[in-house]
Parts: sequence; structure tokens; C-alpha cells
Amino acid sequence: MSEGEVKVLGTWASPFSTRVRIALHLKSVNYEYLEENFLESKSELLLDSNPVFKRIPVLIHGDNKPICESLIIVEYIDEVWSSGPSILPCDAYERADARFWATYVDDKFFPALKRAVVSGSEETKRASMAEVEEGVVMLEKLSKGKAFFGGDNIGYLDIVIGSVFEWIKVIDKCTETQLLSQAPCLLEWGARFSSHEAVKDVLSGVAKLAGFGLKLKAEI
Repeated sequence: MSEGEVKVLGTWASPFSTRVRIALHLKSVNYEYLEENFLESKSELLLDSNPVFKRIPVLIHGDNKPICESLIIVEYIDEVWSSGPSILPCDAYERADARFWATYVDDKFFPALKRAVVSGSEETKRASMAEVEEGVVMLEKLSKGKAFFGGDNIGYLDIVIGSVFEWIKVIDKCTETQLLSQAPCLLEWGARFSSHEAVKDVLSGVAKLAGFGLKLKAEI
């Protein structure tokens, strides 16, 4: 499959874009990556491809067929490309459980992370940090000391949690809270995940994300 048949509209700092690219790398799919600068303007291609939410990421496959929302895109990638390992669990219960925790990350954990980084209100920061600390404890227990959340290989939940992992490190760097020192299994998992061939070239780096967080805070 040629690169022109698969395009990804994303932003380097977005964990939602990151997870789409990791899934494509796991499946050894060539693609064209198109960077969107959402702090300035949105491209016509993005607005045409996602007219409902008008946000990244968007995967465009084949004859201008857009797929939106990162979790949906990751599942689409797993279904369409049989190359590489399966991303979602084969067992129905394990698949449902992974989707539950993915929803938790997107609906509760990452929003709290974001508020803790960019909020100008000390009260909001404290409340958000409490949510983040609670989430780190739960993710530590969920890891169960396994190599990956998916077992022996990177899976759906690894991609979802791994895409926001550097933002936990950003909080540790900016606030000196040392959240991950209280989650040794999660910290070891993060090192394995970040060094994986499908992952290491996609991650932005903690220092770069921290700088972006400060810029985003100023914009807000």
C-alpha cells in the first residue's frame, strides 16, 4: 500500500494523534502525516474531513474516506490491516474491559492531566492533581506487573495509556510531585513502551511537551 493511500491529520503534541500513529507503526502501514497547527488555524482538509467536531486526529484511507476520533481510528486500523500483531484483545471480556479503561483515560484521566498543566486557578489545579494521583494509583494496579497491559506485546490499552504517559512526566517535571515514584510498575512499563520500535520515533519528549504546556496555558 502506497503512502498516498493513507493520510493522518494530527498535531505533534496531541496524545490522540500519537496513538493513531503508533497503531499504524505496529501494523507496518506506510502513511503520510500532515501536521495541523490548531493554535493558529485549521486546514480546509481538516474541516472537510471532520465537519462535525472539526478536530484532529483524522485518518483518511483510500478514496478520501475519513475516519475520526482516535479510539475509533485505532479499532479501524486493527480491523483493516491484518499485518502485525492484533491490537485489541481477542477475548470478548478483555476487549470490553480494555474499552472501559480507554474511556476512563479519555473522559476523566487525561482531562485532569490537562487541567493540572494549564489551569491558572490554584483550586482547580489542586482538585485536578487529586484526580491525577488517584488515576496513577489505579493504573499502577491495572498494570499488574505485566510487561504490557496487553500481555507480552503492546495492545490497545498500552497505546491509549502510553499516548498520555509523557504528560504524567510533564507534571512531575513542572510540579516536582514525583507521581511516578509511587508507581514503580507503571514507570517500568513506561520505559518499555517508550523504547518500543513502533513508539520511540512518535513520542514528542517531555521537555518539548512541557514547553508546549506553558504556551497553551498562556493561550488559555
